[in-house]
Amino acid sequence: TCIGYIRLRASLVTFLDMSTETKTISKNKHGRLYVRALFTGYKRGLRNQHENTALLRIEGVTTKKDTSFYCGKRVAYVYRASGKTAVPGENRMNHIRVIWGKVTRPHGNSGSVRAKFKTNLPAKGIGRRVRVMLYPSKI
Repeated sequence: TCIGYIRLRASLVTFLDMSTETKTISKNKHGRLYVRALFTGYKRGLRNQHENTALLRIEGVTTKKDTSFYCGKRVAYVYRASGKTAVPGENRMNHIRVIWGKVTRPHGNSGSVRAKFKTNLPAKGIGRRVRVMLYPSKI
């Protein structure tokens, strides 16, 4: 649509403006060790949906060939719960919880992947971010 094109165009302009500025990066900063992805829904047919398999759209992946790198990688769905629980290795309790899973195979030809999680992802998580970790490495 026209509005989407204008937003895309505006973001490109701001991206180009930011790239011309010189940036200083502190030595203490660490980069992300994961790739962002979107939980787009569950595996489904025309009438039935299978909640035990989640569909993920990985950022920057647009072809089936690109997905082969991510097969077997660990996936984390991080969310905030209402009650506090103990965190392994720390003294304090917090609201953050994680559901772990694994990328199993490609889905379709446009770069989506299928992933299976230890417990099925909640439906309220559709459209939310998921972290695809860069391990285990096959290189």
